[in-house]
Amino acid sequence: MADTITYTPPKVWKWEKESGGTWNSINRPVAGATHDKDLPRGEHPLQLYSLGTPNGVKVTIMLEELLALGHSGAEYDAYLIKIGDGDQFGSGFVGINPNSKIPALLDVGTSPPTRVFESGAILMYLAEKFGAFVPTEPSARAECLSWLFWQMGSAPYLGGGFGHFFAYAPEKYEYPIDRYAMEVKRQLDVLDRNLAERPYLSGDDYNIADIATYPWYGNLVLNNSYQAGEFLDVGTYKHVVRWAKEIEARPAVKRGRRVNKSNPEDGIPERHDASDLD
Repeated sequence: MADTITYTPPKVWKWEKESGGTWNSINRPVAGATHDKDLPRGEHPLQLYSLGTPNGVKVTIMLEELLALGHSGAEYDAYLIKIGDGDQFGSGFVGINPNSKIPALLDVGTSPPTRVFESGAILMYLAEKFGAFVPTEPSARAECLSWLFWQMGSAPYLGGGFGHFFAYAPEKYEYPIDRYAMEVKRQLDVLDRNLAERPYLSGDDYNIADIATYPWYGNLVLNNSYQAGEFLDVGTYKHVVRWAKEIEARPAVKRGRRVNKSNPEDGIPERHDASDLD
């Protein structure tokens, strides 16, 4: 082992110093708002408050796919939440998502308005609201939801585990990087074996399981997330690569990936009309 420093945990942990690293400023051991700040409200039925991270991209892809099918009720206003600036701790955002994480959705087309938080819940809400991208036959629905929840349970090991220690932690240590690299490669193997037998995660049809999983694992194998493509040897997962390329080529996916980017050169920070994505 390369680690030389041994840490002895105290009997009771206390938040006495900052942890360092890229996202240090947004980490704290308590919930709730830190300041008063109202959220903007647009004219469309769906109000999205988000950022173009993998979890945020899931929802903008879903919305763009619904619009591509002709569901005009899926028209939305997207507002950028700058998590590095602490926007997610404003009172308006916390009112929609008490967990202070993006994405958060407010459906003002219902009375009273419906709040939805957690990306998987938002995908399910939209799929059921518009009757699209989720199977209705019981066995097919169970398979879709199994893969959807696989992604929800697995991605924290990729992002908060591997991504943090490999790319964002203030120092690199062998043990956590090895531990999470092993798990991420196991997850890629799970996907690869599944996709060797079917075109999409739950079978022959593209659905919310694919929409949820692509921004994490598709982006990993195609776009070098965390600059770890070579380290993880992602090209060896050929069935995942095939699946990811097919999804990334979809016009709605291309549009969804452009929304809520924090760097205007990469896309559009806020989206208020379909013409914004022309």
